[in-house]
Amino acid sequence: MDTLILALDLVGTFVFALSGAMMGVRRRLDLFGVLVLAFATASAGGILRDLLIGATPPAALHDWRYPAIWISAGLIAFAWSPWIERLDHPVRVFDALGLAVFAVAGTDKALGAGIGPLMAPCLGMLSGIGGGMLRDVLLARVPLVLHAELYAVAALAGASVVAIGDVLRLPAFPMTIIGAALCFFLRLAALRYGWHLPKALQAPPAEGSD
Repeated sequence: MDTLILALDLVGTFVFALSGAMMGVRRRLDLFGVLVLAFATASAGGILRDLLIGATPPAALHDWRYPAIWISAGLIAFAWSPWIERLDHPVRVFDALGLAVFAVAGTDKALGAGIGPLMAPCLGMLSGIGGGMLRDVLLARVPLVLHAELYAVAALAGASVVAIGDVLRLPAFPMTIIGAALCFFLRLAALRYGWHLPKALQAPPAEGSD
């Protein structure tokens, strides 16, 4: 499982870095700006998760493979963005994949650190949404998690599968794959069909206001 968690973490780092870097390219940032977004998107969620479970220093800051991966993803996006854009909604697909992989890897890592099955999925969800939130804040956008179709809920659903499997003593590897697949396809389905949680009704204007 340690090898699986590391593999998922590295895969999530790459696809999230690619997602963030592509957003930077779309905003016409320079190379430094693109790499900053790649790092923020790929690393923020995992760093926060590791700090909360006491895994210090965070893996993203002391393992050379993480910077090697997000730098490579940033350079790939910067150099070959026209070809990447030929894919169908590349940023959304990369973001959904990163969300799924980080959600289950974060849950597995939290469970391994002794976090209970109720809170471990929350840390998994945080791993998945943290990088995207920081990316959107840096780009002066409302974070996707606050308004998009089933973003955090998809991450929590996938993470919960992993936690339920741990409680029921089911094999960890297939439950992790099932959880990631559920999160990924739930997110893509929400994008395709517009599924979302109820939104707040517009408040009536205060008396005397414009």
